[in-house]
Amino acid sequence: MSNDQNEMHQPRYTGIPTFMRTPYQSDPTGLDIALIGVPYDGGVTNRAGARHGPREIRNQSSLMRSIHHVTKIDPYTLCKIADIGDVPFESVFNHSAVVRDIEAFYARVHAVGAVPLSAGGDHSVTYPIMKAIAKDAPVGLIHIDAHTDTWDEFQGSKFMHGTPFRRAHEDGLLDAGRTIQIGIRGAQNSTEGWEYSIEQGMRVVFMEEFTELGVNAVIEEARRIVGDGPTYISFDVDGLDPVYAPGTGTPEIGGITTIEAQALLRGMRGLNLIGGDVVEVAPPFDPSGNTSLVGATLMYEILCLLADAISRKQA
Repeated sequence: MSNDQNEMHQPRYTGIPTFMRTPYQSDPTGLDIALIGVPYDGGVTNRAGARHGPREIRNQSSLMRSIHHVTKIDPYTLCKIADIGDVPFESVFNHSAVVRDIEAFYARVHAVGAVPLSAGGDHSVTYPIMKAIAKDAPVGLIHIDAHTDTWDEFQGSKFMHGTPFRRAHEDGLLDAGRTIQIGIRGAQNSTEGWEYSIEQGMRVVFMEEFTELGVNAVIEEARRIVGDGPTYISFDVDGLDPVYAPGTGTPEIGGITTIEAQALLRGMRGLNLIGGDVVEVAPPFDPSGNTSLVGATLMYEILCLLADAISRKQA
């Protein structure tokens, strides 16, 4: 048994917590998948706290095991995986500097061919991640969220957690025709975000349609939309009903259940996946720790998808 695998068989309350109890490796060279924390929430519009998400998701991810009980995927036997730590910030109060710091960190990961799987942080962090990994050609997107995150600006700032996919689309990083946004709901003071997504050709599945169609039909629609091109998965935990994920900054009732979310992700097996993230876990609003456990479990589900996709390419 390798030392990496041996960590999985140790009592889960022992050792230094890393994502999924993988080894810590600061250099992404040689990795197939790099697990990364982005402890930043300077882009939130109301309740801060997602900066603490990566640390608590790491802690709760100690509860994860190796072999998926449905797909039987063991990502650790398929791929070389390690936790490469958190994005460091030089000027955390400067939005433009934060974008540069995140982009530079992920550019280094992308340059050595490692696929990133990240824990936020608020959803603004997905924009600079995409700047690094989609700079050569636009990518498709499976976006699970209560909000479209395609606003133009808030309080004079174009960089916040409601704008990442508008910025990504404007920069030519996001292929609107290969983008699906699932679970959208909740009243807004403006229809701007909904209208932008729809007018640009993104497929918006409001929660009412999700409920009417059912998970399997939404899976088929997502697969049809993204096709076989390179695709990124971004999961905002406020896409879930807050009964399952209360620890988030902008909760909206009437959302996706955890078992629906797991089924939805498992239905994306076989797609050409190039990265993913789980964002908006805000531990200060969740003293039970359950939202961090949900975030860790969703990360594991995406990890299995990424490992399977990479192994298929290498076969």
